[in-house]
Amino acid sequence: MDIKHQKKGDEGFFFVEKDGRKVAAMFYLMENADTMSIFHTGVDDNLQGQHIGESLVEAGVEYARKHHLKVKPACGFAKSIFDKGNFNDVLA
Repeated sequence: MDIKHQKKGDEGFFFVEKDGRKVAAMFYLMENADTMSIFHTGVDDNLQGQHIGESLVEAGVEYARKHHLKVKPACGFAKSIFDKGNFNDVLA
């Protein structure tokens, strides 16, 4: 699975495409220079259960680590991933 990233200004998203169509995405907003807030994660119904949403959140965490950012998991799904993962180093 190839996860792509787009960022414009203070907003960005990580996404997966299938047949040229975005089928999963995790959206974030930079609250300030040091904190990104994940505000929505969505996966097409026919791809549920394949851990794609989790992979998108993990891609966001890796991006945050690489850029020395903190992450606020504002959406319920991202919060559930943070609750069961080892992301304390980036948790805002």
